[in-house]
Parts: sequence; structure tokens; C-alpha cells
Amino acid sequence: MEKQIIIPQSALDFLQQLKENNNKPWFEAHKQEYLIELNYIETFAEALLHELSKTDVLETSSGKKSVYRIYRDIRFSKDKTPFKTFWGGSYTRATAARRGGYYFHLEKGNSFFAGGFWGPNAADLKRIRTEFDHDSESFQKILNSKAFRNTFGTLQGEQLKTAPKGFDINHKAIDLLRFKQFLIIKRFTDDEVLSPQFLEQALETMQNMRPFFDYMSEILTSDINGASIL
Repeated sequence: MEKQIIIPQSALDFLQQLKENNNKPWFEAHKQEYLIELNYIETFAEALLHELSKTDVLETSSGKKSVYRIYRDIRFSKDKTPFKTFWGGSYTRATAARRGGYYFHLEKGNSFFAGGFWGPNAADLKRIRTEFDHDSESFQKILNSKAFRNTFGTLQGEQLKTAPKGFDINHKAIDLLRFKQFLIIKRFTDDEVLSPQFLEQALETMQNMRPFFDYMSEILTSDINGASIL
């Protein structure tokens, strides 16, 4: 990384002010400030995309494209506040053979990087569970690796309270079989986010997601016998 890219305190402070004044008149009056802070976030996202692209193939074309709009979709929401109070964005892994995506969320007191599968469809969920039923050790090895545990702690996501249909409640991998989502999350303090080392830490976090992604990509693009379904 040649140029040092830093997220300034003002980028988090602006969100805090927006949280306290979440209305269109205030936002319009502070639009120029928003655009300045947005540029810092897009610059960071572009630098991260550039570095991550050295080790993974992504279909997200630019840092600017990765950052989510600040405007909330309130059509079907009980919460009618018009603006998001965090900087968020994602990078999509390219081609059908590379499943999953990277996500970042920057907010005062609540910043994290995450990856995984938020809402796997029924077919994908069944395929994952079939794999766990057949061989859970390979995935457990990834979850128990030093890099995974030090970075993400444990696998996260919604779980069933009982065994999924067709699986024994006493199955040795029942803890894995119960998952309906497969998420890995690394949280950062405000000091870490504002640190000159944050870009490097964010990149390392994403790179540590790779064994997880590679495992999921392999089973979701093959049948139980290991034959490709692409």
C-alpha cells in the first residue's frame, strides 16, 4: 500500500449529527459536508478494493460503486427517518464459482466488517447441510483455525431451535446443521477505524475470510460427490 488512506474523525462525527437531525431540511443544509465525508469513504473503499483485487476476483467495479446510498427506502418501513446513520458498502465476488460477498459498516461505536450468506435459498441451505451431514470436520477445521478464531471468534447467524427436517437431533454436527445463515463478523473500535493502520487491518480481515468463502464456494458449485454443477 503506497499511499496512506485514513478515515477522519469528521466522517464519524457527521453521522452522529445526522442521527440527531435525521430530516431532509437539515441534510440539505449540510449537503456539502456530506459530500466531503462521502469522498473520504469512497477513497477508502477504492483503496480497499484495489488491494483486495490482488488476491480475489470481484465484480464490484469501483469503490464509489461499492458504497451504499445514504437514502433509506422507507416505503415498507415503520421507521420513516429518511437517511441511514452509517457508512456501508459491499464487494461482490465475481463469477458463479466464487460465492459470497464482503460487507463493511462504519458507525460511531458500531463498526464492523462481515462476510457470508445472509439469506441462502432453500437449495443452497440443503446442499450446505448435506455437506455437514457427510463431512463436518473440514468446516470445523476452518472455524477452529487460529486466524479464524483470532479474527472472527465464532460463526454467527440465525439458527433453528431444533434439528432441521430430515436430520437427527443427536447428529454430531447438530450445532452446524441448525444454522440458517452463515456469517462471520469482525468488530472495530472507533480508535481502530480512525487509525492509519485501519486499511491494512480491514484488508487482513477480508483475506482471513477466504478459507470460509472457498469452502462454501466449492460445495455450492458441486454435488455431494464433488462433481461440478456449473
